[in-house]
Amino acid sequence: MHYHFGSVEAVMLAVLDRFARRLIDRQRAVYLSDRPFTDKWRAATGLVEGDLAAGIPKIWHELQAMAWNRPAMRARIADVNAEWRAVLTRAFAAAAAEYSLSPRSVEPIVALVMTFNDGMLSERLLGVDAGHAELLRWIEGWLLALADGASTEQ
Repeated sequence: MHYHFGSVEAVMLAVLDRFARRLIDRQRAVYLSDRPFTDKWRAATGLVEGDLAAGIPKIWHELQAMAWNRPAMRARIADVNAEWRAVLTRAFAAAAAEYSLSPRSVEPIVALVMTFNDGMLSERLLGVDAGHAELLRWIEGWLLALADGASTEQ
């Protein structure tokens, strides 16, 4: 391994790249599909249980923790987050236009989704899920209300 990668950090960067590519590609496939945004949201949030069972959030959080003290890994994690943010921004910008929301709402909504997702997964890794299902139902209800409003205005 040392001959091929040169260092443990290089091995971890290779793991991070492979792992992140799969997640970003999956998110891109979900959010850039031709279905209604509420279906995209359901599909994306529906992946959580399988991800938890497969250990994906745990691996992601462990890679992030390693990156706190490794500048090359920290930069790569930041790149992955920027790429995920770009996927969400594109998807949410289309939804904002569809739902007649201000384009200025996209960036804060994306930030909210990214941080609530990270926090929710952190809590789930600790065995805490209080309010999570209710929050997801509330968001879905809000999206459905927006969709209903958008369809009646057109």
